[in-house]
Amino acid sequence: MNGRSLFERLGGSPGIQALVEEIVALHMENPMIKARFLPYLETPEKLQVTKQHLCAFLEAGSGGPGQYTGRSMQMAHRGMNINEAEYMAALDDILTALRRHNIDEQTQKDVLAIAYSLKGEILHV
Repeated sequence: MNGRSLFERLGGSPGIQALVEEIVALHMENPMIKARFLPYLETPEKLQVTKQHLCAFLEAGSGGPGQYTGRSMQMAHRGMNINEAEYMAALDDILTALRRHNIDEQTQKDVLAIAYSLKGEILHV
């Protein structure tokens, strides 16, 4: 994509932050997974930390300057017993957010490829 990194194609730090806000909002409305996210509304500090970790994870993973210092995917999802339908619902929310932010189709595919690569670290752990 014209030599631009995934980080740049996502709009840099501001673009990633906007995407994270949208994705989390969509997760909280999604009937398939919202029960997992609504408890965060009771602890706004925890929600903010989670968003910061997600931004850093996406920045670092997309070639940006962010440094992710949180838990591994497997540790972050341990004990949650996430099933295939929930995983797909989360991916649908990510795709919806990318489209709403006018992210081009190739970049959408690149983001989804990364998400799919993490599937084994998220499901049923």
